[in-house]
Amino acid sequence: MGERIAVLGAGKMGEALLSGMLRAGRPATDLVVSVRRAERGEELRERYGVDVLPLADAARAATTLILAVKPQDMGALLDELAPHVGADRLVVSAAAGIPAAAIERRLAPGVAVVRVMSNTPVLVDEAMSVLSAGTSATAEHLDRAEELFAPVGRTLRVPEAQQDAVTALSGSGPAYFFYLVEAMTDAGILLGLPRAVAHDLIVQTAVGAATMLRDSGEHPVKLREAVMSPAGTTISAIRAMEDHGVRAALLAALEAARDRSRELASGQG
Repeated sequence: MGERIAVLGAGKMGEALLSGMLRAGRPATDLVVSVRRAERGEELRERYGVDVLPLADAARAATTLILAVKPQDMGALLDELAPHVGADRLVVSAAAGIPAAAIERRLAPGVAVVRVMSNTPVLVDEAMSVLSAGTSATAEHLDRAEELFAPVGRTLRVPEAQQDAVTALSGSGPAYFFYLVEAMTDAGILLGLPRAVAHDLIVQTAVGAATMLRDSGEHPVKLREAVMSPAGTTISAIRAMEDHGVRAALLAALEAARDRSRELASGQG
């Protein structure tokens, strides 16, 4: 059997991975999709030219299975999937909060499982996808999994014990930035700007600042200090944020997200 990949579940994450692999040059004949709703399957078939098969057929047809369902749907998927997954398969889970061991217990002994925490910028090929190996996964399995996510952003490998922190920082991270942009837009309106102008100013500033962080190699403190002049506007704003405990609030928020990820991993809904 040649290399063939099955995307099991094709919501936003599954479809984004599917389209990313195609844009990276993988032929549609190498890909197969399994979804619950027939109309969704037909939509994907027409849009991407991939085969859409029942779950069991997709599992048997592929060497690599991408589990792209919501965490609450993972149990039912594994129950249906388990009889059709041999130890020669690679299973890549993109479901938040579910440990590799929880998947391994439901499948045949020796099945290689790689856990991946990605985020919503996968939709614009700017995702941060973090991979961890399960018990039976080798470096070669990690390489194969990484190839799937590389077309839709950056990848990184960490020990699985760090995945709850990854979920809190980058998995949930886009929402924090959206929240900040929302708050800054409201502030811009309060200061007298039209909403559209405030929005454009903030979004482009965010893009520019992120590009500087990524490309300059400078520490964020140094970049921040380059903006601040003595007794100027920026230092006044930073002092106000410190006075209102913004840094402490961010730390508390990330700890709350990490703790919730641990709860999900332990089966506490």
